[in-house]
Amino acid sequence: MFRRVGWYGAAATAACLLLPPIARAQVAPAQELDPAELDPGAPLAPMPDIGVDWPTLDPEPEQPEERTTDAAAETRYAFRIDGLDGIGGPLLRQRFAEASTLDANDGDPANAAQLDRRAREDAGLLVELLRAEGYYDAQVATRIEPGTRPLVVLEAEPGQLYRFAGVELKGVDGAGGKADELRRSLGVAPDAPANADAVAAGEQALRQRLGREGFPFAEVGEPEIVVDRAARTATLELALQPGAEARFGRLLPLPGNRVFGADHVQTIARFRPGEPFDQAGVDDLRRALVQTGLVSSVELRPQAGAAPGTVDLGYRLEPAPPRTIAGELGYGTGEGARAEVSWTHRNFFPPEGALTVRGVLGTQEQVGAVVLRRNNFGQRDRVLTAQFAVAHLERDAFEADTFSLSAQLERQTNIFFQKSWTWSVGAELLASDERDVVAATGEPRRRTFFIAALPTSLTYDGSDDLLNPSRGFRLGGRLSPELSLQDRVFGYTRAQVDASVYTPVRSNVVLAARARVGTILGAPRDAVAPSRRFYAGGGASVRGYGFQQIGPRDPSNDPIGGRSLAELSVEARVRVLGDFGVVPFLDAGNIYTEALPRFTGMRFGTGLGVRYYSSFGPIRVDVGTPINRQAGDARVAVYVSLGQAF
Repeated sequence: MFRRVGWYGAAATAACLLLPPIARAQVAPAQELDPAELDPGAPLAPMPDIGVDWPTLDPEPEQPEERTTDAAAETRYAFRIDGLDGIGGPLLRQRFAEASTLDANDGDPANAAQLDRRAREDAGLLVELLRAEGYYDAQVATRIEPGTRPLVVLEAEPGQLYRFAGVELKGVDGAGGKADELRRSLGVAPDAPANADAVAAGEQALRQRLGREGFPFAEVGEPEIVVDRAARTATLELALQPGAEARFGRLLPLPGNRVFGADHVQTIARFRPGEPFDQAGVDDLRRALVQTGLVSSVELRPQAGAAPGTVDLGYRLEPAPPRTIAGELGYGTGEGARAEVSWTHRNFFPPEGALTVRGVLGTQEQVGAVVLRRNNFGQRDRVLTAQFAVAHLERDAFEADTFSLSAQLERQTNIFFQKSWTWSVGAELLASDERDVVAATGEPRRRTFFIAALPTSLTYDGSDDLLNPSRGFRLGGRLSPELSLQDRVFGYTRAQVDASVYTPVRSNVVLAARARVGTILGAPRDAVAPSRRFYAGGGASVRGYGFQQIGPRDPSNDPIGGRSLAELSVEARVRVLGDFGVVPFLDAGNIYTEALPRFTGMRFGTGLGVRYYSSFGPIRVDVGTPINRQAGDARVAVYVSLGQAF
């Protein structure tokens, strides 16, 4: 009230100052009163021309006493919504919860005025949400039920669900023979609920379909919904200008591009000039460019091509940091501890020519290597690799110092673009100084092997996930013809076949099984370098046994490897709590001196694993024990790695 008094007084003063001269003359006689008759505390005379009464100038009010909070005036409350049974879905309730004032302050004390305001705000919110669902006659009443904990009730009356009486896609006939497909992509038809989400989703689907059908410059207007409240219906109109169909033209670098030239971008793209324009190909190219690791951001801009009926694709690539330092730690019973560190420049030889310097330091393994790698070599996802390595390996079966030079061309798969078929062809030259023992006598010996090999592989992956498959199967084979020089030159062939299958039996349980067989044809076991023989046992083989501990042994009870291999595994992957799971497993396998495995004398191992399902793949910890162990086998073996066992 004090502020209103001040405003009125200021208005009256301003009015007097702005009166014309005649008006001021009418007021002037009041200034000739006898000063003795003036009482400063007397009320002012009314002034009808102003339109308001002069306020009474009361003495300055006394300061109010300090107020204490009334505990009964503010209390915690609860709320509920009635009348929504069978109305809307989880999305409506989620949106209400995200925007609700009652929900946001639930559990905090509030007084009656605050409860009333929050209830009215939420009633308005609920009306808008119901209208978006197609209930245009929705009404929401509020009430507060008193008690020790007041209950705020929103009583909803959705009314009748409005449906579309007509859906018109104006201009769609300009798409010619593809008009019907565009109509279907909208997904909203007569008699469908007048749901705003369905309209928005249909508009987005239409835009995507236009790009997929070869209309890069199509324009889609804003949807218009007209509601007929008398008929309880609505009509939807959407204006469309598809433009002309187009084909892919050139790839053109935009100003500021600093990574790849047009030729290499075309190598990565899955489309070629002259093919019908498809927005899915453009989106795929954007993802693939980022996945090179050399691009931080991508701009792809369709523009009218130089040739009629074509669309050129302008691109601008921002570079990502090209250097990476990586580390890895691991441990396995029998393999010991292992640490690996590497430095990589991913664009040392542009485009995508990487240089990696790699080192391994472990209790039983030391490696130094230089790797040259060219990604997307002449074709998308084709990789050319060359490597020079020096390694020292200490195994129970042998000890080896090896120099190797190798090259490989392969078609790779990865977690971003998992492929059904992958392959590799390569060549390898190595010199290896190896120490083992004579199998019959146990006498130590040392031999130097010079080996040339042509390893190849072919794999089919029909599983649903690279690191954590839950259904499907995999089948792969490796073949490596080799020439060996050790006193004399002789040849042999190493071959191996791997198969695995994955079957979900419940929503949180997957059964997985694996089989592996291998053979060395053309040479006796003793002639083959110990490092090139087959071995079994360990985290990627028969769990429960030490690394390479299964199979024939020398007089000192150390493994000597063999010419053939057979392994079987089965496990149940059970997800028990959030991102954690357990995996009971049973493995079996053996090594044979003959060229073909006999599947006899199998060694069995069993145990239990724990999985943590991280965002980049499962982290595995398996603890196994041998069932029919040999002399010298440990009772427990532990394995830690990234990814499932198979």
